[in-house]
Amino acid sequence: MTQYFDEQPDVPSDRRVVDVALADVGFTMLTDRGVFSHGRLDVGTSLLLRQAPPPSPRGHLLDLGCGSGSIALTLGLRSPEATVWAIDVNARARRLTAINAERNGLENVRVAAPDELPEDIGFSTIWSNPPIRIGKSGLHQLLLRWLPRLTDDGDAILVVQKHLGADSLQRWLTAEGFSCDRIASRTGFRLLHCRRRRT
Repeated sequence: MTQYFDEQPDVPSDRRVVDVALADVGFTMLTDRGVFSHGRLDVGTSLLLRQAPPPSPRGHLLDLGCGSGSIALTLGLRSPEATVWAIDVNARARRLTAINAERNGLENVRVAAPDELPEDIGFSTIWSNPPIRIGKSGLHQLLLRWLPRLTDDGDAILVVQKHLGADSLQRWLTAEGFSCDRIASRTGFRLLHCRRRRT
């Protein structure tokens, strides 16, 4: 059975257009089967886009697990002087995000597979609706790969369902040396704000 975190989804394509209207920006995006949140903007990502503090206006920003690109598009629109990296293991997701960035005239969004992103880049903002269903071990590996690449004053915003372990993830991130606070909660989702802990 195909999962949205598979590299090559084998389900037939069924592209659908979704309109996203936020308080400050709006865009349309294509979604597809085999990619997270087909045919809609999911509740968790909506919470992140509506409640997260403003992203850094400059530097490198990261959409970790970009799916169809709703987070990357929002970052690109809110921070036009920044470079937004949209990464996903799912090749169909990467194609969609690239198409959606072009459809919306966003030249500051760069789409890449995780291993294609230059190792020397640090991120002033990371936003993610992380793939919880890859399992706890896989999720921990994913976060420990990317969160340490925050700049000293950088912020990561993660949205996680409460019943899928948001509170235990917050405790784990704190134990791993990050400052991690819950900044919003709605319809079973937690919005976590993480920073590198200053020594």
